[in-house]
Amino acid sequence: MRLNDRLIVKTDVVEQVYEVSTGKFMITPSKRDEYPFLADWFSISLRWLVMLGVASSLLMTGTLNWPVIYLILFCVIWNLFASILAMSNHRIPAHRLVFVAVDAVITVLFYYFGGGLTGPLVWVSLMALFSAAVYFEWQGSVLIAVVLSLLQSVLFVLQSSAEIVLPMQNTLQPLFPAVLYLSLWQFLVGLGLFNLLIGLAFGLLSRQFMKSARRHYQNLITKRHDDELRAQRRERNRMRIIFDMIETLSSSLDYQTVIETSLDMCSEAVGVYGPEKDTLIRAALLFDEHDLVIQSGRGIISADLRQTFPANGGVLRDVLQTAKPQVIRQPMQDPELGRLMSLQTCHSALLLPLHRGLNAFGVMLFAHPDEAFFNTDRCEILEVLSHQVVVVIQNARLFQDVAEEKQRIVETQEEARKKLARDLHDGPTQTVSAIAMRLSIARRLLDEQKLDEAAEELGMLEDLARRSTHEIRTMLFTLRPLVLESDGLLAALQAMADKMRDTYRQNVTVEVDPETLTMLEINKQSVIFSLAEEAVNNARKHAQASEIRVRLRFAGKDKSIGLLEIDDDGVGFDVKAINNDYERRGSFGMVNLRERTDLVNGVLHIESTPGKGTRVQVAVPFTQEAIDRLQRLR
Repeated sequence: MRLNDRLIVKTDVVEQVYEVSTGKFMITPSKRDEYPFLADWFSISLRWLVMLGVASSLLMTGTLNWPVIYLILFCVIWNLFASILAMSNHRIPAHRLVFVAVDAVITVLFYYFGGGLTGPLVWVSLMALFSAAVYFEWQGSVLIAVVLSLLQSVLFVLQSSAEIVLPMQNTLQPLFPAVLYLSLWQFLVGLGLFNLLIGLAFGLLSRQFMKSARRHYQNLITKRHDDELRAQRRERNRMRIIFDMIETLSSSLDYQTVIETSLDMCSEAVGVYGPEKDTLIRAALLFDEHDLVIQSGRGIISADLRQTFPANGGVLRDVLQTAKPQVIRQPMQDPELGRLMSLQTCHSALLLPLHRGLNAFGVMLFAHPDEAFFNTDRCEILEVLSHQVVVVIQNARLFQDVAEEKQRIVETQEEARKKLARDLHDGPTQTVSAIAMRLSIARRLLDEQKLDEAAEELGMLEDLARRSTHEIRTMLFTLRPLVLESDGLLAALQAMADKMRDTYRQNVTVEVDPETLTMLEINKQSVIFSLAEEAVNNARKHAQASEIRVRLRFAGKDKSIGLLEIDDDGVGFDVKAINNDYERRGSFGMVNLRERTDLVNGVLHIESTPGKGTRVQVAVPFTQEAIDRLQRLR
């Protein structure tokens, strides 16, 4: 509800008024119920004390009887009911009046069954007086004092004087001998005045006490509300920083820029500003081949920037293996981090893994001189930051991979065109040129009427034409093996082997486990055929082998990985030397093998020794679990 320049929020307990001009909350008691329920808790506490006092007094005097026991049980149940109402912030209709009336009735019953004026429970009237004072201040306590005095007088009249005088004399004579000279009616008047004075005193004291208690409670509520507002502002500021950070980090695909930005913004995210900003050491350690290197840092001296970390011990190894953040004390005692001179003054450190799936990019390191600096909130914020950095690094790497893949595709297409041009030049073009020359010779022989020699020349022309036809069909088969689409991988491999035998006189044998074919999709069959064809062509051109064997089978008993093998008995080569010099060779044979292996999420392995032949192995996963195993192996 909005009134003029105030925003009023009402509840059953309090009313909060937001002053627009000052921007502050003013908390006032709600009109519907007394604010807060302090009176209930005070009266509840008093009842427990009174019940304890009643039981103790009767036990000490030996006058405990069954009516009093039943009354105590009722009082316990009634007080539990009052406690439940207070804890749930609820009140019954005419709540205060009902509870004061019940307290008054309980007081009178305790007074009566406890022996009246001569019993040990004369003091029990204090409960009703205190309860009325708490709920209605001095007006209520005075009214209850009058009512109690009248009820006590009525009870006295109902009792015989003979039953009261002697016990009363015996009770009061040792303490107050002058009482013996007072009439019982004078004593009742004195008891009434005593009740009035006690009720008035309780009422006045209760007014001041409740006012002070409510003021104190209001201050607590106001302070708590202010703390909540400050916490909300801090949380909003924190969320704003995180959102700004995510937006900033997501706007770039350069992971170096992302890391620099994240290191600059993380100090503000964890509430470190001004001169204290330099006390928070920040660094990003990324993998450079096999070791971690400091890609970027804040508060890191230049000598530390040249350090490398193999991550084979200490907290770095634990974080990378478990992929979970870790907070450590005394980072200088770590076997690898201890080499960083920048951490000499730091007594705590937080390490966050830059990990996504099976890819581990590195670790983010934060260190501070305060041992308790990395609390739960700061760790959570920095962990969110590290997750975003991982996403951006992964996106940047993927973008870089796509760019490199695009370049490889262009290079592969260019190489394919060059290969086709070389094959056409070395094969059909030479054959067609030979056919043209032989035709010229045959025509001259016919002109000279040398029929036998002309017939022989025409036979040679026929052989050349057939050879050219075989070469062209082999090229077409290599470019698009239609038999693979129509009859499957086994038929395509066998057709490839036949064409190698017919065209190049190269002996190729094929062995395929039929069960493996059922595990392969058509796209994977096409890639496997390309792998086999590429490896066989490489062996045909360079190995000088008498036989090339192509085998496809399962790699293990669980039948989740297939194994394609192409081996020959040729001259072999030095694999390491070829790999080191491969970029200057101008050939794409091994590159094509690696790229096609990646298409099926496989692993390529080449074994070769000069003079002992070559074996090309490609492990092809059939399930997601097998893919994960091979990726870890890679």
